[in-house]
Amino acid sequence: MEKGTTGKYVAYVSTYTMGDNHGIRVYDVDTEKGRFIEKDKVEITNSSYIAVSHNRKYLYSITDFGVEAYSIKEDGSLGLINIAPINGMRGCYISTDYTDRYLFVAGYHDGKLTVLRLKENGAIGEITDEIYHKGLGSVADRNFRPHINCARMTHDNKYLLVADQGMDHVNVYSLDLRRGKMKLADVIRSELESAPRHIKISKDGRFIYILHEWKCFIDVYSYEEQNGDPYFEKIQTISTLDKEQSKNCAASALSFSEDYNYLLSSNAGDESVIVYNVNQEDGTLTMNFCLPISGTYPKDAEFFPDNRFLVSLNHESNSMTFFKMDLENGTIMMNGPELKVNAPNCIVFHRLG
Repeated sequence: MEKGTTGKYVAYVSTYTMGDNHGIRVYDVDTEKGRFIEKDKVEITNSSYIAVSHNRKYLYSITDFGVEAYSIKEDGSLGLINIAPINGMRGCYISTDYTDRYLFVAGYHDGKLTVLRLKENGAIGEITDEIYHKGLGSVADRNFRPHINCARMTHDNKYLLVADQGMDHVNVYSLDLRRGKMKLADVIRSELESAPRHIKISKDGRFIYILHEWKCFIDVYSYEEQNGDPYFEKIQTISTLDKEQSKNCAASALSFSEDYNYLLSSNAGDESVIVYNVNQEDGTLTMNFCLPISGTYPKDAEFFPDNRFLVSLNHESNSMTFFKMDLENGTIMMNGPELKVNAPNCIVFHRLG
């Protein structure tokens, strides 16, 4: 992207609320300087994940009490619409289908997928389906029972991909758009004790990227529908580390640049961010750089809209750190001081207008 062509953006940052009941921070984004200016904060408890609707009118958030819906105002500030229960333990991930008719909540603690109907005004309606994952994984540490960590629709809006970190697989559900009901259509199985954490999908919808937390790699799959069934074929496995794998590292973030030419991930342990070049033809990834982020536990990270800067949300050091990127030479440089924020979880850039 050319300098000065990005428009005006805000950034929403979700946080845990330890001593502060403002779980979402709203920042004006300075795309020329690669920095944030805080403009607002929202009262909400333990906002562990947020998502903006595909029509860009509403923001949805996890909360201790279920899920909350907000209208996005003209200046990017948020107005509460309603709060809805999910009939389970607090969720860890939230997303909508591509028609913004349903909201999906992934439950790490209880292994539960909750589907809720969305109203035309953005409000959250009734629960239309509840699925508890069942089974016994490898009996090691926490990885011994279902832990749903991500739920994301394919771009054709036909299948919901649900990553189960505890069972080391991704369940593929077909969605009945009229009733909001899910039906198991396939299972994508991951390496034992790899812990699939996040899923992203290429701009054209042909490629699926699954990040594995414990073994620090990304599996790339091709996706198409054949005779009414989903079909996935693994085409690449690539590490999120630039050196020999460490037992003390865990992969965390997964995010595309706005133009989908780059994909980034992050690693706790060696406290790094890794950026890949994306081959738009065959979906494969090539490492551009893997460098430290000057913080502890980069739980999320994101490109600025013009690919000149990136920001890392450092959950354990209570900070956001900013970097100027040189993607041609594979380098980053610290861009100003860290910005303090308590226990940041997730960031979403939103273009105004």
